[in-house]
Amino acid sequence: MKKFALVAMLCASSYVQATDSVNQEEWRQLSAENVVVMTLPHGNVYIELAPQFSPKHAERFKSLVQSGYYDDEKFYRVIDGFVAQAGPQDGSDKDKQVKALTMEDEFSVTDQFSYTLVQKNDMFAPQTGFKDGFALGHSPDEKKAWMLHCPGVIAMARGTEPDTGSSHFYITNGQAPRYLDRIMAVFGRVVHGMNHVQAIQRTAGIEGQDKIEAATFTPMVKVRMMSDLPKAEQIQLQVQNTDSQAYTKSLEERRNRSSAFFYKKPKPVLDICQTPVNTRIVKS
Repeated sequence: MKKFALVAMLCASSYVQATDSVNQEEWRQLSAENVVVMTLPHGNVYIELAPQFSPKHAERFKSLVQSGYYDDEKFYRVIDGFVAQAGPQDGSDKDKQVKALTMEDEFSVTDQFSYTLVQKNDMFAPQTGFKDGFALGHSPDEKKAWMLHCPGVIAMARGTEPDTGSSHFYITNGQAPRYLDRIMAVFGRVVHGMNHVQAIQRTAGIEGQDKIEAATFTPMVKVRMMSDLPKAEQIQLQVQNTDSQAYTKSLEERRNRSSAFFYKKPKPVLDICQTPVNTRIVKS
């Protein structure tokens, strides 16, 4: 029993179900107007948009969702441990009807910019931390911040030139491709249903494997804003409040690894992309 309890503690899920009134200061209620519900054949994926950091891209995605643009379109570029990319057929009339956006790869901040610091001297950023539950990089010298390519983020795909993203998007489905930070427009993250993202049919196989036929690619049955669904189909989602003292304390505990299980102590380093921000469903 002790072994099972320990494994559960070390491998805690990023999703919990709540029926009690745990300290509300530690949780942030998501607005139904800001949550995308992507229905796949095998389940729903819930995405929180980040208009505070990528306003044009978040608004573009929301408007396309509300128009039914993505319904029945497929994930056509799905690479294990990298991304699941979707959108209409390249060069089609549907594809061409959506204009390209100006890149939102970073945003300006002031000296008073506040967030919950996770790590300094990250491999890809001077500092990393969380704000509103989203993983950010920060350069105080440049007075710039940007969203990070952690597992589960959603970003706009583009061509070679920066300002060429329009409607095609991708969700990171594996180890964080952080080398894409600051050159792509990240505009949200999956807050529930990442298991369904992981189950999307891969389109790239390994050498020696039969070709994966397009007919087997995973479609988006429908994509809607939570607020546009009938009340009976809506769920109340909360995520950990990364601005709370409780979350800061949990970071320190995670950094120091004080459990007796760690008979050899790892270095007190936190990888922000392996630092969970839990989600829960609140039943009324």
